[in-house]
Amino acid sequence: MLNPASASLLREDEPSPFEVTGRDGRSPFVVTCDHAGRLLPRSLGSLGLSATELASHIAWDIGAGGVARRLASLLDAFVACQRYSRLVIDCNRPCGAGDSIVTRSERSLIPGNQNVGSDDAESRALEIFHPYHDQIRGELDRRREAGRPSILVAVHSFTPVFMDVARPWHVGVLYNRDTRLAEPLLRLLQAEGDLVVGCNEPYAVSDLTVFSVVHHGEQRGIPHVQLDIRQDLIAADAGHIDRAKRLARLLLAAVQNV
Repeated sequence: MLNPASASLLREDEPSPFEVTGRDGRSPFVVTCDHAGRLLPRSLGSLGLSATELASHIAWDIGAGGVARRLASLLDAFVACQRYSRLVIDCNRPCGAGDSIVTRSERSLIPGNQNVGSDDAESRALEIFHPYHDQIRGELDRRREAGRPSILVAVHSFTPVFMDVARPWHVGVLYNRDTRLAEPLLRLLQAEGDLVVGCNEPYAVSDLTVFSVVHHGEQRGIPHVQLDIRQDLIAADAGHIDRAKRLARLLLAAVQNV
């Protein structure tokens, strides 16, 4: 790992990699959003991409941060949102994974990521990935030391169409081996009657492809779930409020059986 004194990705006046609120929250819920923001460090310029590309899903999870913040407020929960674009480094992938720093996303080539050396990759991890996850880890440690329970909810979003293939799901419930929270929540979402609910769709969780719920949830042995919401439902503030209210109600019901 690079010596912090030599790290130079972020300038002193640039935002920190994370935004956290709700440290005094009384509920067991810890809400995370790995792809909440689309900031780029000034040192990386635009990564060779257009403003349109940098506003699209390849750069961030549109609407996910808004839902995560609203959900945490309704649940009186801690929330951590990551501010920098997934194109700098993906905070929901293990460091060193092939898609941790992508050279292509969907149909877009990422010029600024074509020749990222090991030192540059380590700098991105040191200054963005690790500080963000250290905040989540620290909160979970603090709760454990205080004898408080924790329930992890990771919020993401997905595009209505991917590589010309339409995605019918309104929300996806994602999990790996631990289904304590995912299964009851899946049943409750399906019982709503007006939702197409994906079970590990449009993505699935594995040790090699997802970091947050595996590392902070499964490996700690705490109940957890990753929620992926279709972006056209949460592109505006009204969608954030509507989806957060429904998810808060259903999460509170689901944990009664955990």
